[in-house]
Amino acid sequence: MLQIKNLNLTHKKDLRVILSEFNLVLNKGDKAVIIGEEGNGKSTLMNHLIGQKIAITSSKAQTTRNRIQTVYTGKEGQVVFLDTPGINKAKNKLGEYMLNVAENTLKEVDVILWLVEPTTFIGAGERYILEKLERVHTPVILVVNKTDLVKEEEILKAIDTYKEVYDFAEIVPVSALRNRNTDELMSAIFQYLEEGPQYYDEDTITDQPERAIVAEMIREKALRSLDKEVPHGIAVVIDRMKDRQDGRIVDIDATIICERDSHKGIIIGKQGAMLKKIGTQARMDMEKLLDTKVNLKLWVKVKKDWRDSEFLLKNYGYQQDNE
Repeated sequence: MLQIKNLNLTHKKDLRVILSEFNLVLNKGDKAVIIGEEGNGKSTLMNHLIGQKIAITSSKAQTTRNRIQTVYTGKEGQVVFLDTPGINKAKNKLGEYMLNVAENTLKEVDVILWLVEPTTFIGAGERYILEKLERVHTPVILVVNKTDLVKEEEILKAIDTYKEVYDFAEIVPVSALRNRNTDELMSAIFQYLEEGPQYYDEDTITDQPERAIVAEMIREKALRSLDKEVPHGIAVVIDRMKDRQDGRIVDIDATIICERDSHKGIIIGKQGAMLKKIGTQARMDMEKLLDTKVNLKLWVKVKKDWRDSEFLLKNYGYQQDNE
């Protein structure tokens, strides 16, 4: 956003007033950020709101690592959604990067959607988020997600609990997975957006480059297929992505990065079975995204403790926008 307040300009020689108390605000699209603890359904909700899968989803922590920007365009208008990493205290440099991404996003949006689960227990993670929200002056919509899993009386109790700890602009119960009550949520969002020009054409869905989306598709399948600590320590790098001359096939070479030799063996699996499973599932999603056949080749490399290396973090695409 570019904002100019009370600008006064006077001619240097004859002191003529050129501008007096000039004000200007330029927004590149009205923005709504989706925040919450890890695993609360932020990416699932965003995918449903825009009507297309862009952000990867899984039940594992640290699924979303970068800020993902998507665009919704409908009859009501246009809104830019920002999906952020879960706001949790950092345990390594990757965690610090993810936390900075999430917290910095709060300063540049028009409305905040805070996703919580329908429970009366407000844990340390939610209280940490509350501390951050107390420092901003942006309208906050409480989105009580996963309402398909509990009875209505439990939803009402959860709403009453959260009403006691923060003055929310709106409270909307939804089921992101079942796509329930998302229309009401969209209506609530537009109440807090200012009228302005449409900055993106109707076909624009995201600012994410295809290489980044493809890399995340591979990481999603690894997250869903691998157990225990292995998924937290992997990154995916696209080494090559090129259309063949006839335009019928896209060749993609990618490397899965892990932190330990033992993890490499788990990712590859017995006779390459796990790596083949990850590749097959990822390729199916890629073909839907690119609307063409994909020839995907996967490798696995070990980079010990890469999550605590600033150099490797930047190499793997984890860096602030202003760096």
